[in-house]
Amino acid sequence: MLERLYQWTLAKAAHRHAEVWLFIFSFMESSFFPIPPHPLLGLMCLARPKKALRYGFICTAASVLGGLLGYAIGHFLFATVGEALLHLLHLEKSFPVAACHLRDNAALIIIGKGATPIPFKLITITAGFIGVPLFTFLWASILSRGFQFMLVGVLFWKFGAPIKSFIEKYLIWCVIAFVVAVIGGFLAVSALTGGHKASDHCSAATATSAPAS
Repeated sequence: MLERLYQWTLAKAAHRHAEVWLFIFSFMESSFFPIPPHPLLGLMCLARPKKALRYGFICTAASVLGGLLGYAIGHFLFATVGEALLHLLHLEKSFPVAACHLRDNAALIIIGKGATPIPFKLITITAGFIGVPLFTFLWASILSRGFQFMLVGVLFWKFGAPIKSFIEKYLIWCVIAFVVAVIGGFLAVSALTGGHKASDHCSAATATSAPAS
């Protein structure tokens, strides 16, 4: 089932409305769709490297907007929609841990998600549920998603099709280096301002509740 859905998604790269499909998939993936837009983005950039920056921007904008939908689901519709989505996507066991970490340091977790296989939809729904400040959620999401998608766009635009093998091999390391630099900056500021290290209590989290209103 998932494999057929994946192949169906990739087939949209050759569609005459491929950009619309890229927007739709990027939007949906941030809140409920199981297939990430990266493979479709890569195929479209491979076919038309000169439009790679445009494709990266489409992915970024749609993903952030979709993230707002996920946030709204978590904030307003968790009991009726959010829980069912997490169960359908097999993310219900990860939810308490994600909620705990987001409460401790939302910006770092949202940005750091870019260097991990954590589904962005888990972050968006959880952020809405626990009430992460919307401004924090927005700027961190733009930074995280923008770097991922725009990096692919820039590389294809600059180097064309030959960059495909480099991206497949080293993209995750580029993203990790970016996240390490950002987190390092946060930690440095925290140390200078008397901040404290986050504890590892979240690893044992098994339940969570909505924040007090």
